[in-house]
Amino acid sequence: MSDKKPGVVSDIVPLVSKITEHKLNGINFLDWNNTIELYLLSISMDGHLTDDPPTDDSKLSWMREDARLYIQIRNSIDSEVVGLVTHCKTVKQLMNYLQFLYSGKGNFSRIYDVCKDFYRADKGDKSLTSYFMDFKKTYEELNMLLPFSCDVEEQRNQREKMAVMSFLAGLPSEFETAKSQILSGSEISSLEDAFRRVLRTENTLPVLSTQPNSVLLSRTTTADSGRQHYKSNGNSTSMGSGPNHSDKNTSNHGQEQGEIVCHYCHKPGHIKRDCRKLQYKKAHSAHIASSCATSDKHVTISADEYARLTQFQETVKQPSGHVTAPVETGKPNACLVSSSPKWVIDSGATDHMTGNPSLLSNFQPHKSITPVTLADGSTSSVIGSGTTQPTSSLHLSSVLSLPQLSFNLISVSKLTRALNCCVSFFPGYCSFQDLMTKKIIGEGHESDGLYILDTPKPGSIACAGTISPFEAHCRLGHPSLSMLKKLCPQFSNITSLDCESCQFAKHHRLSSSPRINKRATAPFELVHSDVWGPCPVTSKTGFRYFVTFVDDYSRMTWLYLMQSRSELFLHFSSFCAEIRTQFGKPVQILRSDNAKEYVSSSFQKYMLEQGILHQTSCVDTPSQNGVAERKNRHLLETARALLFQMKVPKCFWADALSTACFLINRMPSSVLSGNTPFHTLFPNKQLFPIEPKIFGCTCFVRDVRPQVTKLDPKSLKCMFLGYSRMQKGYRCYCPSLGKYLVSADVTFLEQTPLSSSSGSSSSVSPGEDDDLLIYSVIPNLGPPPSTPVKPPIKYTYSRRAHQPSSDLVLESPESCPDEPVSLSSDPAANDDLDLPIAHRKGKRACTYPISSVVSYHHLSSSSCAFLTSLDTVSVPKTVREALAHPGWRTAMIEEMNALDVNGTWTLVTLPAGKQAIGCKWVFTVKMNSDGSISRLKARLVAKGYAQIYGVDYHDTFSPVAKLASVRLFISLAAAYDWPLHQLDIKNAFLHGDLQEEVYMEQPPGFVAQGGYGKGKVCRLQKSLYGLKQSPRAWFGKFSQAIEKFGMQKSKSDHSIFYRHSNGGIILLVVYVDDIVITGSDSSGISSLKSFLHTQFYTKDLGMLKYFLGVEVSRSKKGIFLSQRKYVLDLLMESGKLGAKPCSTPMVPNLQLTKEGELCADPERYRRLIGKLNYLTVTRPDIAYSVSVLSQYMSSPTVDHWKAVEQVLHYLKCAPGRGILYGNHGHTRIECFSDSDWAGCKEDRRSTSGYCVFVGGNLVSWKSKKQNVVSRSSAEAEYRAMAKSVCEVIWVYQLLSEVGIKVSVPAKLWCDNQAALHIASNPVFHERTKHIEIDCHFVREKIQQGLITTGYVKTGEQLGDIFTKALNGVRIDYLCNKLGMINIYAPA
Repeated sequence: MSDKKPGVVSDIVPLVSKITEHKLNGINFLDWNNTIELYLLSISMDGHLTDDPPTDDSKLSWMREDARLYIQIRNSIDSEVVGLVTHCKTVKQLMNYLQFLYSGKGNFSRIYDVCKDFYRADKGDKSLTSYFMDFKKTYEELNMLLPFSCDVEEQRNQREKMAVMSFLAGLPSEFETAKSQILSGSEISSLEDAFRRVLRTENTLPVLSTQPNSVLLSRTTTADSGRQHYKSNGNSTSMGSGPNHSDKNTSNHGQEQGEIVCHYCHKPGHIKRDCRKLQYKKAHSAHIASSCATSDKHVTISADEYARLTQFQETVKQPSGHVTAPVETGKPNACLVSSSPKWVIDSGATDHMTGNPSLLSNFQPHKSITPVTLADGSTSSVIGSGTTQPTSSLHLSSVLSLPQLSFNLISVSKLTRALNCCVSFFPGYCSFQDLMTKKIIGEGHESDGLYILDTPKPGSIACAGTISPFEAHCRLGHPSLSMLKKLCPQFSNITSLDCESCQFAKHHRLSSSPRINKRATAPFELVHSDVWGPCPVTSKTGFRYFVTFVDDYSRMTWLYLMQSRSELFLHFSSFCAEIRTQFGKPVQILRSDNAKEYVSSSFQKYMLEQGILHQTSCVDTPSQNGVAERKNRHLLETARALLFQMKVPKCFWADALSTACFLINRMPSSVLSGNTPFHTLFPNKQLFPIEPKIFGCTCFVRDVRPQVTKLDPKSLKCMFLGYSRMQKGYRCYCPSLGKYLVSADVTFLEQTPLSSSSGSSSSVSPGEDDDLLIYSVIPNLGPPPSTPVKPPIKYTYSRRAHQPSSDLVLESPESCPDEPVSLSSDPAANDDLDLPIAHRKGKRACTYPISSVVSYHHLSSSSCAFLTSLDTVSVPKTVREALAHPGWRTAMIEEMNALDVNGTWTLVTLPAGKQAIGCKWVFTVKMNSDGSISRLKARLVAKGYAQIYGVDYHDTFSPVAKLASVRLFISLAAAYDWPLHQLDIKNAFLHGDLQEEVYMEQPPGFVAQGGYGKGKVCRLQKSLYGLKQSPRAWFGKFSQAIEKFGMQKSKSDHSIFYRHSNGGIILLVVYVDDIVITGSDSSGISSLKSFLHTQFYTKDLGMLKYFLGVEVSRSKKGIFLSQRKYVLDLLMESGKLGAKPCSTPMVPNLQLTKEGELCADPERYRRLIGKLNYLTVTRPDIAYSVSVLSQYMSSPTVDHWKAVEQVLHYLKCAPGRGILYGNHGHTRIECFSDSDWAGCKEDRRSTSGYCVFVGGNLVSWKSKKQNVVSRSSAEAEYRAMAKSVCEVIWVYQLLSEVGIKVSVPAKLWCDNQAALHIASNPVFHERTKHIEIDCHFVREKIQQGLITTGYVKTGEQLGDIFTKALNGVRIDYLCNKLGMINIYAPA
């Protein structure tokens, strides 16, 4: 008994069968498409028309079925159409492409033909049934092209299209050109627009000349229509004699609109068909049979013209095989050779033609086609057609190749239709003008009676505009004269360039031996490399070395700057990775010298692993590495020339070198036969993405800093220092800011160096020492003494004499904006310059300003406005300060009025035995989503910490949303593109009733008459902020109200409410009195807002921007969370705003203990730890450090304080770093679990760490010390796994409860093989008895299919950052993997 497989496509229809006998031929698409769709529906395979291949295990089976259906559909397509769909791989691609080709949607020409057939239906000789079926097909196609719509605007547009079609259908043949231009367009705006375009064509209609000597070859007109019929499918083409003389155009401007005029004799009252002169002429004409295949086509000329034509044919007859043919030009000896690239502009040719097939691309031979009639009456066969592009703006398609044609012809009629342009002929020249843009797209000149197309002369590929040769020479990095001529052909007549900078920079010995240019046969087959350095001057960016990698095939150069030679291996591995990724090819051979960095063990090991051969030069034979040596010399020569030309200081040598490499890669090379290295590797890319400028010149960069006001300068004065590789902009250095800027909004003063433009004395010439750094000293602002007395100084060394060359004092490259620098002009102050630095050192400018780590250049204007408003609003510190401010005073009065209206308290005498608690004012600012201030908020808060349990409070529990829940819902909003709304409930706690007897002192600044002297206090009737029982009372009232709307309380997190409806889902998160709403039911969200407004006094703050100290930014990439302002305020409070940044929050291998000198201010330590703990809401990179430091809050020591300062210095490095939530295309749950076994040296307990991702977004993490000691690393890892599984199950239950589908099982990654073995092995042994409960818990979840485990390498373990202190490189790598970015990083 054999098993029978389920039915598949091959069982239903054999592979070689066809679905329909009526194959698709391009005309019957509508019927054919309906047949295919019905067939696929009948076999339940219609999903292949719309679905993409699945990504699960059923993909292979699905692809087999799709392939069989594809073959059957292809067998139902005509052989001429099959060639058009060979690129389609699936049924969906095939049907969509055929729909695009033949459905006619958006094709106005097809809509015009269908409308004409529909409104001008004619039965003719057809039977009634055939006539009805044809009309029905036309009606169905019209419905498909112009479908019915309920949208009134769509109906109006369709009616407008129908009006245009009817208008065009009634136009005579003279307007065929205008009609073709309108129907070939991408859209039809209105009937008035169509009339305007036709009217413009009417004013330029050509009138045939009636001179007796003119020769006219035209097709015979039919008697019933009087219109010329041209077939465009290639079955019959003809070419007139094409005299190319400018015909005299006439127009009847004086005729009244609507008057009938004959277009032959130009007399009113009749049309051309009834013209007597034309009928008389026909009676005396001779008929010449055409060489076309159809016998009813013939050419008509007059008798005397026929005699002249016969005589002309006798004179031009030549034996077969000649490649030239005379053309009537007015000169007897003039002729054009078919091999010439010149094109003749012919107004009488119906097709583009050439006798030279080598000019054509995409050539397709024709086996059988009707021959073409030439001007002499002879015929010529067509051997094929192709495309050509004589100029950059004129593209000729379907150019016929005629072997007997002796010249190249451009058909004016075909060109104007294809390019939507017009041709204007003038005495001596002609021009092509685009009808849409009005730009001239081509020109021609008159030569011997013919109009010849002008081919553009090769222009400059580097420098546009009119500039001098010397200026172009400076812009391009001082290339040689031969290279300059190749890049700028307009300078081909220049014989020499007198450049003094080139003499200083490139002078070397002359070589008499010729160089043999050999190169590899393929890219990256051989790479040359060499290291240069150390440079005697450290660059502005801290570099002293550089290494080059030169591809032998293309001579393309990669340059890497280095601080030390040991960085060579890192840069080489990066270079190899870039080549492998960008070009898909590995480096095969590396050639270098014998420097120790190239022959190190790590370098050689990498070469062996990658299979790269390493060729080294022999000892004392640098010529064997000549390519790299010469390249370094070329780079240094060009860099020196760039520096010398504009007197740029030597500290910018790295920028000059990078610019030199950029320009040299774009210079023609004799090794490449005049081609450039860049075009050799990137032939289709633009040589210069932006116009080159003179290095080191003065430039002005647009100032986009948010603190710039309307009265400040709008640009920064900078020095141009090159080009950015990753951005399309100029790289400039701003001395006033001491930083580099990359911008496209730059204006240049190319002939002015920055030093000379600013009047500085620091202009550097070759050989001058420019490594001096002069700090500006802030002078004493007090009154100067009448007689300044210098302190007695004992000189211990001599100094170089001061040169008073200028009154300008150079500022530090980096100045702190909070410390203004005052320049003194007192001559006595200059006398101190002769003193040693130690005796005259004053207060220097800030070395590490906050502007060097925070920038707003990448933000939108609205985001900048929001952050500026957020940073500039000041909050009062005392009640007196608040009452002195009108805005805050009003806010306090509003709060008191609200408390009074709500009946929050009554003034009573304090009973005996009772104690009144205090109160204070808390001030905050509420912002709108656009950055404006919503309101100044003053809140009266009770000092609840003085309450006594059992006396004035009992139960205090109140659900507060887990911050992981907030991040989870923000992740969902980013993944599903849901909006995030924010609501604020004013005086939220006042809505809760108070059951206990609580007394409070009267509010500061608002003491009632009688005051404290008579013992009057407030007996609280309602809950108030600060009371221990207030959150519980408020949440109870809010829950009752929100559940009336139909919202359900989540069992996983009681502060989350959700509702499902037909409109979608609504999710609500409440955190005390701040509410965030998201979901897909927009109407339901609006109703929920209205409902809450009826229950409470709510304020709609718009889209979520600022929530619990977290800044929320949204863009196309996703939602970004950060606590930038929180970090800056923390640094300001701790005095670390100008501290030196560091790259790690905790020193690796640091061992903290409880022993040591106690901290002087433990309360400050605890306060900072508390704030750092809240900072971990968006900064998982400091979670481990804060967790460790939190263990010593009872008695912190000096070492603990230093560790806190280390965290603050790390935060200074990137205050704006945060988490980006985006749409990654899946909903998988993944968790990385890790443990640091026995990491604490005091109690040998381990640290657990985990991070949970949902849909690729980080939503939850934790770093916590374990409660017990683990006896092995496997135990520690397994305890961490158990904690991780708990968090994963909570996330899964929460998502499932609110109705979000997630992929199960969730993936748990661990880097400990023993722990993974315990999880998968049901047998207990000695190592697991201490974690028996955890083992049962994890295995149970695995057996339920909720969790599956996997092994991850230690280097890829993301939980590593939560269990130990790491170095800066490792932290940056893990932060990138966690989805942390810094949108405020400087450019």
